Order: sequence, then structure tokens, then C-alpha cells
Amino acid sequence: MSSALDQLRSLSTIVVDSGDLDAIARARPVDATTNPSLILKAVESENAVVAQWIEEVRGATTDVDRRRWMLGARFASRIQDDVERWVSLEADATLSFDTAATIACAETLLDEVASAGGDPRRILIKIAATWEGIRAAQVLESRGIACNLTLIFSRAQAQLCAAGGITLISPFVGRISDWHRAQGAQFDNAEDDPGVASVRGIDAWCKAHGYGTLVMGASFRNTGQILALAGCDALTIAPDLLQQLADSEQAVEPGIQRHGLSAVELAETPPDASAYALAIAEDAMAAEKLTEGIRRFAADQRALEARLQG
Repeated sequence: MSSALDQLRSLSTIVVDSGDLDAIARARPVDATTNPSLILKAVESENAVVAQWIEEVRGATTDVDRRRWMLGARFASRIQDDVERWVSLEADATLSFDTAATIACAETLLDEVASAGGDPRRILIKIAATWEGIRAAQVLESRGIACNLTLIFSRAQAQLCAAGGITLISPFVGRISDWHRAQGAQFDNAEDDPGVASVRGIDAWCKAHGYGTLVMGASFRNTGQILALAGCDALTIAPDLLQQLADSEQAVEPGIQRHGLSAVELAETPPDASAYALAIAEDAMAAEKLTEGIRRFAADQRALEARLQG
């Protein structure tokens, strides 16, 4: 029998979530996703290629922001050698509430990718799904720049992205589950997992309304969560979980469309600015996890900057 990973490949696009160049090459993914935390982890590793990049970037006669963008572009360009399609490269988390600055950052990142020998057309600019971030992504998409809206914790975020023509969204599974467990919730399997339910609901709403935005499940804690979303447009998975799936012969069946939304939920419309703000404010989990995610990425961004000081 084929492995669970091979079965999953026939149902969903497999994306590797890592900054580890060797792990990405071994995984044979269609796409890859990076973020400041993953790049920082790679910088702290013993990889000789990354160490050389650090020395080159430190020697650049430019400010630290540009150095960080240069390093990210080197990662993305190198990763493109080992994937079939896109690499997601994150705009600065510290700009998550500044539309104009996010647009400028994205365009500079693509310039740096080209300078590093990569293909800007195969980059997804990764942006936190704040109101300002989503607006920035809409402008970028109108200019032919594809985006991946990340830190999706609520259907309101996903609805706004889909209506805005965003190429891909990344609803987080594990962080939603973590929050509910921290509140005392107990669930022993993926069918009862609120993170899994959130992605299924987002996918059901997007598909019911005919939007072309791709839904990519992200932030997995175990293979059960992954397999429960088999059939999702894409799944971005850390190398250790990919290996567990490769070692398993568990039968894989489509799971994304189980337990669809109610008629009332399906009739929801994309929010305007005030409705979006209210939806996030009224959802304690989404409000907490969105700001926490930005805060963590910003902290790792600053830690990376410290490494790049000349």
C-alpha cells in the first residue's frame, strides 16, 4: 500500500513549511512557505550556505531592513530550485498595520529576489491578515503580485481575502486548537478539533460562493489534523510531520468537506471595515492569536536584524 503522504499528494497540494534547505530538498514539495521564525532558526543552524549568506549580507552597505530583505530573498531564490511552483516570503510583521509600507516592502522583496537570481513570479508575498494587510494584498494582486494571507483565525478574515481576489490564504489549525485547550476544552480526535472545523468552514464558504482563492491549511500539531483536511486545496506541513506521513500506511480519505456550514453561515457576506473589526473583537481566540502571531514574528524579525548588524 502507498504511504499516507503519497495518498495525500493525490488529494491536496503538499507544501513544506520550513527554512531548512536540506529538508525542503528531501521533501519534494510543490510549494514551500517560510516566515521570520523559520529563517531565524535556519540562521542559527550550522548550514554553511546560510553562514555564507549572512557574511555577504552583513557586508552590504545598506540599512538593516534591506539586509534582512536581501537574506530572505536568498532563501526564497534557493528554495525555488527544489519546488515546482511558489515560495512564500513574508513581508515585515512590524508593518502589519501599515498598508502603504507593506506594499513598498513587498515590491522591494521581489526586487531582491530578482537580484538574487530567483523568479519574482514564483513568489507569494506573505502578509498578516489584518484589515490593513488585506488591503495591501488587494493592491499587490491588482499589480500582478500574488499573495499568501497568513494568520487566518476567523471566517471574517477569509471572507474579506476571498472577496478581494487574494491568491491563497493560510488558516491556522494548531494555534486554534492550542487556544481552546488552554481554555479547558478537551478533544481526543481531529473530528472534534476546533482548528480542523475552522478550516473546513472557511473552505466550505469560499467554495460555496465560487471564489478562486486557494485555502491552505497550516500550523499543524499532528498528522491527525492534516489527514482530517485531506482534499484541502493545499496543506503546508513541517518536515517532521511529512516524515511521519511518509512512514505511515494509513488509508487516507477526503476530509475537508465533512460537517459543512449551516444555511445561515453560508449566507454570510464579506465584512466592511467596521464589521471586520467587530468580528475580530468579538472572537477572543482570533483577536488573541492574530496579535500574538504578529508579535512573535516581529520579535524574531528583530532577532534576525541583530544577527545582520555589520
